[in-house]
Amino acid sequence: MAATILVAFDESPQATAALHHALSTYDNATIRVLYVNDPWEWAGADGIDGVFYAEEAFERSQEVAEEVIATAEEIAREYGTEVTTESEVGAASETIVAYAEEHNVDHIVLGSHGRRGLERFLLGSVAERVVKRSPGSVTIIRDEPPDGDE
Repeated sequence: MAATILVAFDESPQATAALHHALSTYDNATIRVLYVNDPWEWAGADGIDGVFYAEEAFERSQEVAEEVIATAEEIAREYGTEVTTESEVGAASETIVAYAEEHNVDHIVLGSHGRRGLERFLLGSVAERVVKRSPGSVTIIRDEPPDGDE
């Protein structure tokens, strides 16, 4: 039975490198590409009740999700590979892990910005949270080494 590989894709250089890695490494696998549409990226503040979700912002985020998924499908065609693509709304790390569990994913491939030190501590890391909670193995791809690393 072929392995099922999940690639978290957001069109960043690191996610693009992760998709290229999966497509070039896992020839006989079923590759699923997931774009996570995070509400915090399109939420606004109304100044009184805290956070609200503008319908126009959500609709635009859905359009962006479709564009990102189309880019992933285009990259897969370069490899002559058909991929399954989906977009989910939610927090990135939690949604990636839940998706992997629900779809019996054997391996997750995702990009990381390679943050270090205080920046990583303050901002957290989607990749780090996925590694800690993933039901299977995880490969982290960095497009470029962090500053100071060769």
